[in-house]
This record gives sequence, structure tokens and C-alpha cells, in this order.
Amino acid sequence: MTQQTDVVVVGGGQAGLAAGYHLRRQGLDFVILDAEASPGGSWQHMWDSLHLFSPAEHSSLPGRLMPAQAGETYPDAGHVVDYLTDYEKRYGLPIQHGTRVDAVRRDAGRLLVEADTGTWRAKAVISATGSWSRPFLPAVPGRGVFTGRQLHTVGYRAPADFADQRVIVVGGGNSGAQIAADLALNGNVHVTWVTQRPPRFLPDDIDGRALFDVATARRRALDAGRDDTGGVASLGDIVAVPPVRAARDAGLLQAKQMFARLTADGAQWDDGSHTGADAVIWCTGFRPALAHLAPLNLRGPRRHIPTDGTLALGEPRLHLLGYGDWTGPASATLIGVGRPARDAARDIGQLLSC
Repeated sequence: MTQQTDVVVVGGGQAGLAAGYHLRRQGLDFVILDAEASPGGSWQHMWDSLHLFSPAEHSSLPGRLMPAQAGETYPDAGHVVDYLTDYEKRYGLPIQHGTRVDAVRRDAGRLLVEADTGTWRAKAVISATGSWSRPFLPAVPGRGVFTGRQLHTVGYRAPADFADQRVIVVGGGNSGAQIAADLALNGNVHVTWVTQRPPRFLPDDIDGRALFDVATARRRALDAGRDDTGGVASLGDIVAVPPVRAARDAGLLQAKQMFARLTADGAQWDDGSHTGADAVIWCTGFRPALAHLAPLNLRGPRRHIPTDGTLALGEPRLHLLGYGDWTGPASATLIGVGRPARDAARDIGQLLSC
């Protein structure tokens, strides 16, 4: 049996919740289909020591300030999960957890959303699936030869899992720096941190508040036809959160150039030098989880779905939310997703009123 609704939101993490808040304010009938079995989105899978870049009051979804966490300036991931769980309940958002969406198809002027629990026929769809479920692993020579443990950021939890081991952490972004610092500060792990280029730390006084302002200013400049300010990337790659700062200042975050290949028992560089390793942690980023949209055939020459704001240019009934700057400035952040969610809900309301 196919169910009917105005809007289907695919994904119930922070972007899906922000979409739900604004769809409700538009007076639209909608459902949120979330693959996770419980509330909290990808935050419930983060490593133990992870904290936000911003204080709680600057990390909030629309309509509800995140409460401060006792004893913490920057809340941890567990606090974010609690906040998202409360947010979902507070607004009575119609979320179906444990529901995986397999495909979105066109169907006689509507969009057909096929999930493992049934099918929905909608007038519009908001895709808010994020990227956590699609970790990226580079094609490094020898990756299949290495006999030690290999895992991506998504599989890392705590230094205790690597006690007395030699670990190579790959990646010069925030996750690479934070996980390398987490391991190095533990003292029981021998860490080698490798990056494609020398790590670029942002000034110590910059946190998520400033990053959001910089990203917003860049988007406004581009929209107004002014020169590209470079945004956050012009400042650096790594936010110097307290653990990263501590490890850096203690001389524990000395990055090496990326190795040439993995061997059976470690990594080898172009100059022939070799470092033994028991594990490699790939902090090499993610790709948008958009496989469910494949039947719509929207990808351009570079496998990218062209958008105007959140609107998919090839399908006026589809909006993409929370995938980064290409779907709204800082839209992959808690504080940044509210504005593009509002715009998407408003545009859908206008579309359905015609």
C-alpha cells in the first residue's frame, strides 16, 4: 500500500529535524524517514572524546536553544544526542526511525519514495541524509597488502582500543588532528600523523561561532557577485580545540608527509624510509549519501547534483539539505542548517500553493 503526504524528508539527523520544524510552520503534511534506529543522527556514533567547536548557545537548531552542559564550555557528542532527542519530542515531529529509503522516483507528477517499510507518494522531497554513512577511503598503493587493522573515522572510539600499539593516522583535517591528539595525549599509543600538506591550524581564538560568520559572509559575497573571500578555507583547516592545542603545544602533533604506499607491516615513503604500524586510521573525509536519488538521474558531468540553494535544478520537487556549503553556508552544522531549512520549506510551501 502506498501512503500519501505533502513532503517526505529523508534523514532524521540535525538537517531533517530543522526541515521538520520549518515544514510544520508552513502548515504542510510531512513525514521524516530515518535509517537510524534511535534519535540523534550520526552524533550517536562519534568517538568518545569529541566535542563541538562552539558553546551550546551557538550550536542550536531553530526554535530551541541547546542547553549548556554542566562543566563543559563545548558540549560533547552525547549532549548533542540528548538535545536532538529532546528536540524531536518537543515538537512532536513525525519521524519513523529504522526506515531506510532505497530510491526516489518520478511518478505522474509526484515523487515516489521507496523505503524498506513501504512506499510514500509525495508532492516534494527533502533529502537530508548527510555523509556519515559514506566514508571515503583513498586508493593508496598497498592498502590491500597491509596486515594490520584499518578503519575509518566512523570506526574510531577511544585510545584504549589501541593500547601499546603503533598507529598511523591519515588526514590533515579536523578529524585527523583530533584523533591523532586523542591518541597522542593518552601516552600508551605510538602515533604517526601523516597529511597531504603541512597542517594549517586556525588561530586559537577561532571557534565555530567565527567559522559560521565567515562561511555566511562568503556566501553573501558570492550571491552579490563580489570576489570570493575564500571562506573558512582561507583561514586554515584545523580548529584548535583544547585537546588539539594541548597536543600541538606539547610537540605531539608533528605531521609527516603522506607516505607512498602501505606495506605488510607499516608504511613506506618515497625516500625509502619505513614506519611500522599495527593500525591505520583513515581520517579522509566523506561523500554525500545520495544513492537513493540515482533513479532521478540528476548528477552532472562531475557526479555532482547542481543546485540553486537547496533546490535541485533538474527536479523542482526536490531539495537537498545539510550537505555543506553547496546547499547553504555551513549547512552541515547545527547552527548553519536552520536558514537553508527555512528557505527549503518556504519554497516547497510556495510550490504546493500554486
